[in-house]
Amino acid sequence: MIELSVYNRSGQEVEKLSVDEKVLGGAVRYALLKQAVVMYHANRRVGTVKTKGRSEVAGSDKKLFRQKGTGNARVGNRRTGKRVGGGMTFAKVPRDFRQAMPRKQRRLARDSAVLAKLRKNHVVVVDGLGFDKPRTKEFASVLKSLKIDRSCLVAVKEYDQNLYKSVRNVQKVDVLPVADLNAGDICTHQRMLFTKDALMAFLNRDAAGES
Repeated sequence: MIELSVYNRSGQEVEKLSVDEKVLGGAVRYALLKQAVVMYHANRRVGTVKTKGRSEVAGSDKKLFRQKGTGNARVGNRRTGKRVGGGMTFAKVPRDFRQAMPRKQRRLARDSAVLAKLRKNHVVVVDGLGFDKPRTKEFASVLKSLKIDRSCLVAVKEYDQNLYKSVRNVQKVDVLPVADLNAGDICTHQRMLFTKDALMAFLNRDAAGES
């Protein structure tokens, strides 16, 4: 069991929570976690690069001069990749870098990422993060009270527009509903900040029926 402290916005401890490691798979599957992170990074790549090959550049197909008898090195037409203005050798073409993983593996990788953060004491739980309207300064003071000065992923139970607008101008801090948590975003950030209801929803997702 892992013991977690629950803090209020002022950084004062208000209660304790126990997390059973078995709910998160009981062990960190590093190989699976690596595979998932590589997949998420690959899926963000934009494969729209394009250069022209020798068949696509303008110019005649005629050989510049005969093969032998001129004293010069043999050459082809002016579109060859050896000449200025010619086509690119091994020209780059648009491609799709996307990779895929089964849903069960993605979930196991996500659980392993959360468990790894828990074991390293990189998870902070706060009793609530509700805002009446966007308050970036107030949210920044909450992070300071909780001693979070590194990149951080904020996990909430449901999407909250006021919280999202409060977070978006804070550098290296992102917010996600627990239903959208994934190994890529978790591993990209140094710390995780759960609201208490978000953490309980995440740990009890099997009972609630995870989609």
